[in-house]
Amino acid sequence: MLNAVEFQAKIQNGFIQIPDEYKQELGEGDDIRVIVLVKKKSFSKTDIIDELTENSVQVNGILSREEIYSR
Repeated sequence: MLNAVEFQAKIQNGFIQIPDEYKQELGEGDDIRVIVLVKKKSFSKTDIIDELTENSVQVNGILSREEIYSR
């Protein structure tokens, strides 16, 4: 007979702490199956072209876009 228990926890020093309310249900020496779903912090990946378009770099001696198209 399988019994499912779900809880959220943080990994601390390589261990997952079982909440107190489940410790009676999950006894010492029980065979268990662990499935870990990790919610990663999202980092916005921007393409280098997108980043340069949004934050253009000004270089002395180089024509600007406006100067190029006005000629």
